Amino acid sequence: MGDNKIISTIMDIRKIIATVFALAMTLALTSCFGSKMASASGGEVTGTSGRAFTEPTPYGMTMVKRGHLHMGIDKQDSLWGRPTPVKDISVEGFWMDEREVTNSQYRQFVNYVRDSILRERLADPAYGGDETYKIEEDKYGEPVTPHLNWKKPLPRKPNEDEMRAFESLYVTNPVTGEKLLDGSQLNYRYEIYDYAEAAKRKYRLNPAERNLNTDIKVDPNEQVWISKDTAYIDDEGKIVRQTINRQLTGPWDFLNTYIVNVYPDTTCWVNDFPNADNEVYMRHYFSNPAYNDYPVVGVTWEQANAFCAWRTDYLLKGLGGAARFVQRYRLPTEAEWEYAARGKDQNEFPWDNADVATGNGCFYANFKPDRGNYTKDGNLITSRTGIYQPNSNGLYDMAGNVAEWTSTIYTEAGVEAMNDINPQLKYNAAIEDPYRLKKKSVRGGSWKDPESHIRSAWRSFEYQNQPRSYIGFRCVRSLANTTSQKSKKTKK
Repeated sequence: MGDNKIISTIMDIRKIIATVFALAMTLALTSCFGSKMASASGGEVTGTSGRAFTEPTPYGMTMVKRGHLHMGIDKQDSLWGRPTPVKDISVEGFWMDEREVTNSQYRQFVNYVRDSILRERLADPAYGGDETYKIEEDKYGEPVTPHLNWKKPLPRKPNEDEMRAFESLYVTNPVTGEKLLDGSQLNYRYEIYDYAEAAKRKYRLNPAERNLNTDIKVDPNEQVWISKDTAYIDDEGKIVRQTINRQLTGPWDFLNTYIVNVYPDTTCWVNDFPNADNEVYMRHYFSNPAYNDYPVVGVTWEQANAFCAWRTDYLLKGLGGAARFVQRYRLPTEAEWEYAARGKDQNEFPWDNADVATGNGCFYANFKPDRGNYTKDGNLITSRTGIYQPNSNGLYDMAGNVAEWTSTIYTEAGVEAMNDINPQLKYNAAIEDPYRLKKKSVRGGSWKDPESHIRSAWRSFEYQNQPRSYIGFRCVRSLANTTSQKSKKTKK
């Protein structure tokens, strides 16, 4: 009898476990498929649920919340000014670098490109063929797209073959015998998918979806042509950039490829200022650690965009699953830049008054005071980023120090030709386009500019392939979650 009771008790326990398991499975299925939700809500549509992505503050950035801006200069400068278009616009919030991109930050990009080339060569049979510097199979032995193995460190004591790989990246100064990094080899390849262009109705793969007007007869054989940027390295090692026109065949037609030489033009210090002795800046400004925290210059608009693409890729590799929500780094639009520079009260300058110095003679920015006394503000050329007070958005050097690239093309019409919500004028100029179509808007004025040119609304331009000793940049990133912002009222 005792054994029967034990067996009976065990059977009861198993029944309880089975019941609990069945209940758990029911709850799990309800959670996954919502089968019980319809019953619980009485058949009403109540919507789905999910966990919102909370975006952490990006390193070195601050949030500029959405708002309104009366963009442009209402009162023209009698000395410098031509009529400047004005318009009331509204912009969505975004993250913005608190400081201009520094030599140290840009050098990290240059070093990344250098080390990627070095790893490619170390894996090349011509330089020893160490296949562990490249990954071509996954852990199961299945083939994958070949990519570099960044977990494998570069050799500290290179052998003869490895040494040849290192030496191939350097050139010898024929006069001094000094070994210098060969900047001409530092080419960075990246791809940008143009989501906005791909979303246009006229590019739908199904011809019937290209026009919603049912009075218009659809031609099922209609061919649509698209324009895309591509690039490759020819047999002589030169970058060949092309803008090609081709028939639309699929979504990948909107993937643009770029190859950009990333080394800054250090000779801009000499070329920008003829009949001046600026050789010391040419030789040391970018490479000397003493200038680590100074804004990078000699970087073209094209190189600034390449930095943004690399910075995005560098970030996404460390984010894992959250990467799908995070927006890419980019240059600010002209409207975003002016809105951020004016501060929360939309002032003429990034500070609270129309003066450029305090009553004690302390200047608010690094520019050219008076008629040319560069040193009156304590600097001769650029200054370390962040040594002046930030504006009310927490942004440093939005006036002076270096002027900054924007993503917007420069036209005389300016904001008049733009929408009044998140305004932007964008044009990817082809190589064969007239040079005038390659103007990009530059904002903020620089260390060499007078007071009139450092106002937040002042517009200037430079050609996208032209490096300057007085132009740098900073990055922005659209918010992954714009609903977290609180609307604010601007003072009138």
